[in-house]
Amino acid sequence: MRALLIIDMQNESFVSMDAMFEGEAVITRIQTLAEAFRAKGDKVIFIQHDGSSEGCYIPHTEGWEILPALPVNPDDLVISKTANDAFYKTDLKQILDNLTITELVVTGCATDFCVDATVKAALVNDLPVTVLSNAHTTEDKPHLTAKQIIDHYNWIWSAMAQTKSAIQVVDFDTYTQTAS
Repeated sequence: MRALLIIDMQNESFVSMDAMFEGEAVITRIQTLAEAFRAKGDKVIFIQHDGSSEGCYIPHTEGWEILPALPVNPDDLVISKTANDAFYKTDLKQILDNLTITELVVTGCATDFCVDATVKAALVNDLPVTVLSNAHTTEDKPHLTAKQIIDHYNWIWSAMAQTKSAIQVVDFDTYTQTAS
């Protein structure tokens, strides 16, 4: 069974849709993937940041809610986290082990924070990781554009040393054409 991780696709991150690099396109790609995973009986897992200590993503507020464009279905899982790494002090690893995951596909926001931390944690947890190079996003920073950040992390992940598993980085179109 495959699992699709949808990380922090919450209202707070998308207050200004223009701020997130290719935000609308990323949302569309993730929704398309979620529908395909569900249709094949694979698992869709939403990761939702609980960020009270940061003063944003405050639980049970509008900003904390998952984007309406990415509806959570009854068979989907929602896992709350309080750190960048979705494995940290959550039951994500146990859930993935119980589901006997053969591939963990990672998408979401923000590339340079929660997506990166979760991808690296999945690797050290010996999970086979696929990152869709154009299904995660971030915003410009003072020193780099969002596109530069995304390109940089896609390169980093593809070049990381393997554990029992590896990180594969592939674009959405290639993945959807070749995924079984």
